[in-house]
Amino acid sequence: MTKKAAGSARKLVIVESPTKAKTIRKFLGKNFMVESCMGHVRDLPQSAKDIPEKYKKQAWAKLGVNTEKDFEPLYCIPNNKKKVVSQLRDLIDKADELYLATDEDREGESISWHLLQLLKPKVPVKRMVFHEITEDAIKDALENPRKIDDNLVHAQEARRILDRLVGYTLSPIIWKKIAFGLSAGRVQSVAVKLISEREALRLKFRKAEYCGLQALGEKDKQEFLSKLSIYKDKKIATGKDFDSETGELIKNKKSDLLQLSKKEAQKILDEIKGKKLVVESVEDRPISRSPYAPFITSTLQQDASRKFGWTARNTMRTAQTLYENGLITYMRTDSTVLSAQALKAARAQVKELYGDKYLPSGPRSYEKKKVKGAQEAHEAIRPAGNNFKIPKETGLSGDPYKLYELIWMRTLASQMVDSRQRQTQVRLGHGNATFSASGTVIEFPGFLKVYEESQDDVSDEENSQLPALKKGDSITVRKLEVTEHETKPPSRFTEAGLIQVMEKEGIGRPSTYAAILGTIQDRGYVTKQGNTLKPTFTAMIVSQLLEKYFPEYVDLGFTSAMENSLDEIASGDLESVKYLKDVYLGKNGLKKLVETQDKKIDPDEARAIRLFGLDEFVFKVGRYGAYVCRKEKGEEICASIPETHAPSELNADIINKLIDQKIKGADAFATDPKTKKKIYVLTGRYGPYVQLGESDEEKPKRVSIPPTIQPENITLNQVMTLISLPATLGTHPKTKKEIKMSIGRFGPYILHDGEFRSIPKTDSIFDMDLKRAVEILAEPKKGRGGRKSSVLKELGKHPDNNEK
Repeated sequence: MTKKAAGSARKLVIVESPTKAKTIRKFLGKNFMVESCMGHVRDLPQSAKDIPEKYKKQAWAKLGVNTEKDFEPLYCIPNNKKKVVSQLRDLIDKADELYLATDEDREGESISWHLLQLLKPKVPVKRMVFHEITEDAIKDALENPRKIDDNLVHAQEARRILDRLVGYTLSPIIWKKIAFGLSAGRVQSVAVKLISEREALRLKFRKAEYCGLQALGEKDKQEFLSKLSIYKDKKIATGKDFDSETGELIKNKKSDLLQLSKKEAQKILDEIKGKKLVVESVEDRPISRSPYAPFITSTLQQDASRKFGWTARNTMRTAQTLYENGLITYMRTDSTVLSAQALKAARAQVKELYGDKYLPSGPRSYEKKKVKGAQEAHEAIRPAGNNFKIPKETGLSGDPYKLYELIWMRTLASQMVDSRQRQTQVRLGHGNATFSASGTVIEFPGFLKVYEESQDDVSDEENSQLPALKKGDSITVRKLEVTEHETKPPSRFTEAGLIQVMEKEGIGRPSTYAAILGTIQDRGYVTKQGNTLKPTFTAMIVSQLLEKYFPEYVDLGFTSAMENSLDEIASGDLESVKYLKDVYLGKNGLKKLVETQDKKIDPDEARAIRLFGLDEFVFKVGRYGAYVCRKEKGEEICASIPETHAPSELNADIINKLIDQKIKGADAFATDPKTKKKIYVLTGRYGPYVQLGESDEEKPKRVSIPPTIQPENITLNQVMTLISLPATLGTHPKTKKEIKMSIGRFGPYILHDGEFRSIPKTDSIFDMDLKRAVEILAEPKKGRGGRKSSVLKELGKHPDNNEK
């Protein structure tokens, strides 16, 4: 051990990240060294090269878990962490005490335990925990250390081992039977199954058409809408009355409902046209709404998804930044509880900003709704400290500001009075026709003054404003029109919707949702269209194989039970080795199941799927993606399916067109006047494109067609513009350097002086000129996913050069 320098720092505090370390340093004195271990310092081997030489010949080493010796894990220090570990070993030699200050959850507890195993300190060790990075919280944590919680460590280790066993045992089956490089996972496969099942429902959906009648009435110079609801004592059918699969009226409703055709609706219109409607009844009822509980991990992810269109990954990354900078409490939590100091701070701020009438007589308590398998509880996510910073006082901007403001609003709203509203239902009639109108008036906003939760698929009809109406009032009809409707297929999951289902069913844990959603997209099982999750054919085929041969591992109840067992290990009620033996080596364990089922799976059958209503086609997945086949003269003819096409978006016409193009080849669309080569409009694996020259040339020029244009509608001018790319738009007026325009993997873009800028979706590449390109270059640069690069905090001007 090296000799400790006199007067040097004597206490070493280890945290996970440099940002967290920097924030904590502000609260500690000169006798503290605060350093980051950069997350996990040990893990199971990720590949064969990670396995230490002495274990390479062991049969279990590739798995990374010795299943024959009490499931002993083989931990390795990743290459990118070896330097970090070495530096921490040097620092421990200079310390008299070691404080392990990683997060107080299973992952954090595990990191602390691994640090202890690696550093082998000969000085006193204390486990330091806190839920927010403020001066009071850090000092309190220093004064009240504890020991490492072995149960939490065992639970994290068991989860990691279980995930490895499932992934490394099922994935090779999928490689062998479907395609190399695919994977299965204990939780990811269930998420993929949920998304695939929703797509299967969309495939079965059959559209139904129906009509209605809408009246624009006027009373006291105020207009309002009403809809035909009853005709000749029969209720008018609306979208919710149709079966989502058959497109027909739900059987038990048929006798009581009237499905209007356009002709029938027009006949009713003619019957009452020019007549006045008379108010038959007005029903007013007071309603009140209570505020929502403060955010937990899952509800924060859901609301950020709905309000901002953020991925769960982006939400957690931004929340991590806020936490590490001491602005919010810990963001991985299942608890809706607010501490006494938080309640006091929230109530004080409500009173200061909105007055006594918005403050309930006492603090609101939110008993934890029983989420299946709630993990270790922390306080709810809230602004940090004894006095909450108002968003505009934080110095934040961009994404961090938006998320902090959302958390601040939700926390304050949770300690405000109910919203009071009046809901009005009105019936108006003439002859055999009855119309209905509804509206809601907010009499006192209460918590809505601060915060309104977003929801998927919410109608605004209930919020419409109605004039003062009473029974017997005569209403002038300004406009009467037939409305045409068609039923819609079950909607695809958004990230928010999938998280909601997973939490309800006890699948995964809130702290893992961001990683799960990221994984299924990174692995090519799911793509995003706007805010919705679209399964690929690979997802449908892998889900089909798992459902048929390994149903337990995509069953919601089975997966939820696994999570509950891991929670029992965390609480000390279940022994981890016994549980792992049961799951993997037991009579009905995974190892035996895979050995049995492997022999039964026919690879040709495994990589194929048939879709509802498209019986003449077979859909397959191969090395180069999805393709579709049909029998023709006894032979199977196949064509690639563009990755832009989701399973439920295909029909016989689209498929036959793809196959016919493959058989016959495409006719030339035009001839390039410069090269005299033919130009083709084609569709490939990655979607539609234009091609200059023949396919058998060494490298024919190909340019993607923007998704805003249907290939069948493309014009000659548009084709010639695409073939000319990359095109020079002109010279930048300031830099005097060229500005070019082209289309790449992520869509149309502008290139200037080595800098790329995406062309916004609101702009057309075909109308782009130099002036507009200069404007786009002048806008703040956006990061991945269209997010503007954001500043966490403005620090002011540099003292030397006065620049920001």
